[in-house]
Amino acid sequence: MDGHEFLAERFEENRSRLKGVAYRMLGSTSEAEDAVQEAWIRLGRSDDRAIENLGGWLTTVVGRVCLDMLRSRRSRREEPLDTGVPEEHAGGPDLGGRPGTDPEQQALMADSVGIAMLVVLETLDPAERLAFVLHDMFAVPFDEIAGVVDRTPAAARQLASRARRRVRGAEPVPDPSLARRREVVAAFLAAAREGDFEALVAVLDPDVVVRSDTGGVGAPALVRGAGTVARRATMFAPFARSSQQALVDGKPAVIAACEGRRFAVMVFTVVGGKVVEMSVINDPARLPGLDLTVLKD
Repeated sequence: MDGHEFLAERFEENRSRLKGVAYRMLGSTSEAEDAVQEAWIRLGRSDDRAIENLGGWLTTVVGRVCLDMLRSRRSRREEPLDTGVPEEHAGGPDLGGRPGTDPEQQALMADSVGIAMLVVLETLDPAERLAFVLHDMFAVPFDEIAGVVDRTPAAARQLASRARRRVRGAEPVPDPSLARRREVVAAFLAAAREGDFEALVAVLDPDVVVRSDTGGVGAPALVRGAGTVARRATMFAPFARSSQQALVDGKPAVIAACEGRRFAVMVFTVVGGKVVEMSVINDPARLPGLDLTVLKD
């Protein structure tokens, strides 16, 4: 066995762990594969004889690659959550390419984290997310994490601690008054009907999050930021005019319809008089089973 084959074999020994780190960082199986592939490329360019702890070195590289990808996402203010099966790529393990995709393994990976946890992780700052994932999920020491996030070990510990508090308390507590929450949703719907960008921004929290459940048709989407959400809502104006307010499981919602046919339901979470979360359900299989009460405007 030559040096290249030996290195490829050792890389494969770490692949599952690296993919697990990347998936929890990125929430996307395809992007996780990209991050792992990039680690292999960087390993090929390095002097492997100088690497004492290959597993730690690879984890650091994958962490940095994921950190760059997350920061790039945040600059776009739109972050995909792909829990489906990634497309297959050519190249066997001995070449550092991706092996054939096993749908069962991908499903197990998604289930091991869960959409709920991924959504919570999406609310974290990239450095917080990295510190939390590496330390709390993979037991990476803070001394090593510090090098990835370019902080001191004490600062890295603080990042993980802050992330841990946010994860534990991430579920927003809606305003107690249903009538007040309905007023906010009514204001959102009225602004959407008029295509009024400023009025939409006024009722949205600056860090509002919108999640879409398509039932596996395409990648579930996560959109963040009042400006981005408001711009998308203005494009919704033609449908908003025929939409209706409703309650879904007692939560204020809006039913979107086209020519009398419902095609989506948006469920709102209102905190402090602002919309902080919207869950858009447009999975045809889920819509009929919703506990839904239509309201009069």
